[in-house]
Amino acid sequence: MLPVSHSSPTPGHDGKHITKPLPNLQAPPGDGCFALTPHSGPRLLVPQQATTLQSYGDQLVIRFNISDAQHEAALRSVIDRMLLDVWDFTDNHVDIRLPSRRVRYVTRALPASLRERHSVLIPDLARLAIATYPLYKSSFDTDAMRLHALGTDSQSTSDAPHRNQDVIDVFFQNYQPYSVLLAWMRLVDSMFRGRGFVKMISIGKSYEGRDIPALRVGMRPEEIAPGRRREILLVTGGAHAREWISTSSASYAAWSFIRSIDKDPLVNRILERFDLVFVPVLNPDGYEYTWEVDRLWRKSRQRTKMPYCRGLDLDHSFSYQWDSAEHQTDPCSESYGGDEPFQAVEAAQFAQWAKNETRNGFKFVGYLDLHSYSQQVLVPYSFSCTVQPPNIETLEEVAMNLAKHMRLSNGEVYSVTSACEGAVSPPTDQARSRTEARGGSAVDYVYHELGAHYSYQLKLRDTGSYGFLVPSTNIVPTGEEVFQAMKYLGDYLLGNNGHELALGDALVLNGALAQDPLYESEATAKKPRR
Repeated sequence: MLPVSHSSPTPGHDGKHITKPLPNLQAPPGDGCFALTPHSGPRLLVPQQATTLQSYGDQLVIRFNISDAQHEAALRSVIDRMLLDVWDFTDNHVDIRLPSRRVRYVTRALPASLRERHSVLIPDLARLAIATYPLYKSSFDTDAMRLHALGTDSQSTSDAPHRNQDVIDVFFQNYQPYSVLLAWMRLVDSMFRGRGFVKMISIGKSYEGRDIPALRVGMRPEEIAPGRRREILLVTGGAHAREWISTSSASYAAWSFIRSIDKDPLVNRILERFDLVFVPVLNPDGYEYTWEVDRLWRKSRQRTKMPYCRGLDLDHSFSYQWDSAEHQTDPCSESYGGDEPFQAVEAAQFAQWAKNETRNGFKFVGYLDLHSYSQQVLVPYSFSCTVQPPNIETLEEVAMNLAKHMRLSNGEVYSVTSACEGAVSPPTDQARSRTEARGGSAVDYVYHELGAHYSYQLKLRDTGSYGFLVPSTNIVPTGEEVFQAMKYLGDYLLGNNGHELALGDALVLNGALAQDPLYESEATAKKPRR
């Protein structure tokens, strides 16, 4: 095993920070490689990871401050021409990953007024990437075997509930690979199978043949009101493979609802009315690839018309308004969604499962599509800033309260905006170049085609200090933020307008809800229209 030595930021010729390549990052053939990070023990990396992480040693994340549409169009042109990796874009900035040696070429291609409007956001990309992997091999090998044994052996789970709880607690201490995620879901299914509250399902198969797993959580009262359809609140994560915090947050929210059964009256009422379906990783092939080869892989692993450019962006692969504006046609682009709607296998499987649910008498009423990063609650539509949903005012009011409850959970502020927003706000020209193409998003599809009229995209932690590489210490607090948002949405859809949740939280938070100055009270939100 070879210890990895890390680079540290060093001042460049222009006064900004650049990062030196990391030496000694290759592992012996057939073995792993330990990476040493500050204040941590060794992290075991497979050879492919080590090789990829070595390339990160010369890479930065740069933030460009954008103030008008001309700047955005110029930057979009450079991004498309150089096939740059866009990490984030909001109403005032765009974050881009690129090798430090290309910074000069990128800035030279921009208008003079934009060249100096940038700063280095992440100078040491390799260090942050390595730190997201678990500390010890046991975290994702030994525990996987324990989880699999417990999750498939009903005798084990009935004899050792405390041991099951211990394993579940360990699960949320680190990010976990696909194999451990599956084993954990099997364990949760087996622990509650007898009561009928939890069922592990597969909503389809990925391009490479992996299951797209889900946990279905709900309490089915024997007497359901005549004529009432069973309703679904849907949560998805991991559409973009590198956004590990979205996968862990979907899993944590599912577990929070499950463990609150019979302890939290509001949770019981939500689960009596709705089936909550949690899909932690919609893109299992890409997610596995981030663990085995490239930590910052974004797309699926499907073959395209260019053999050397694999993968489709699932969030540009759905049918609703797929070709709305400047659809990306280059398979090498990070936002390439295919040459036709539902070309991405995983998007097609998701849509087919959802349609089967509606045929079987279920009704989708709410949707949270988890992503990272930038701490935002995004409201449909994504494809257009000039076309708005009929219930846009109510959507925005509920979004404000989702953000409020996420903030009250741990103090992290989430902003609310339209999913159509690019790097400039407010939008004035529907035809202008955007930082990223907008058509074919999951949130638009679920809202318009499935009729889930309370659909949102949640962009989770952080705001750029770590980006997609947010440390594992954020797993539990970010998951708690999603859990609180879901509790509010469920309470609102029950017709309580958040009052029951507000009352419970007020007792816990010593009246913080009633005195919160940043957001409107839940009492101002309209009755849900479904």
